[in-house]
Amino acid sequence: MRFKSPLEHGTLIRRYKRFLADVAFEDGRETTVHVPNPGAMLGLTAPGLPVWLSRSLDPRRKLPLTMEAVVLPGAGPVGVNTLNPNRIAEAAIPRGQIPELTGYPVLRREVRYDENSRIDILLQSDPDALQRPSCWVEIKNCHFSRTPPLAEFPDCNTVRGVKHLKALERVVEAGGRAVMLFIVQRMDCDSFTTADDIDRAYGPALRDAASRGVEVLCYSCHLSPEAIRLDRALPWRPHP
Repeated sequence: MRFKSPLEHGTLIRRYKRFLADVAFEDGRETTVHVPNPGAMLGLTAPGLPVWLSRSLDPRRKLPLTMEAVVLPGAGPVGVNTLNPNRIAEAAIPRGQIPELTGYPVLRREVRYDENSRIDILLQSDPDALQRPSCWVEIKNCHFSRTPPLAEFPDCNTVRGVKHLKALERVVEAGGRAVMLFIVQRMDCDSFTTADDIDRAYGPALRDAASRGVEVLCYSCHLSPEAIRLDRALPWRPHP
């Protein structure tokens, strides 16, 4: 996934109201930017941290700058835009960069399914080819790591995340294929687990979903001011 122009650099002053942050630039300017992340962003909100920002040229945007990454000492850039994992996956799947999801020539976004839900990506076979079950892919952004190189999810309670797992279970029960895909927007992790001490429900729900046939995949990313690209598969540690 390439950015429309190289990301700008700033320094975090504070994050507040979940979706806002004040940022300073080298020339002394300060401005408010959009933070597209509803989570706690644990470890990523300390004043003084370097941040990477994208700029929109849309004149209708009240806040033209969007926070894309926070740069941590010793860890490098950490992607915080929760909209990007879907874009990263959408770019990577047709290129065969996720081997587990190859063989589906049709990719659709935000398709309604289950009980008034939308799946992030629906993969379908060519209607003229030998039929195989459609593949329903739910995607979660992961940027949390307390003890690198271990990536963790979630960094706050996620009732919605548990709801998505139950919906994927019902896809499998109906004969479809369901995948829970975690995109780790970091370069310093080599494995993945659930933060059961932060959300006591999500880890058990993920392990239960896996036991019922939901596939769990996790991939890290390489981040630069020009692009974020899928890097490599990370093993899942079901038990912390």
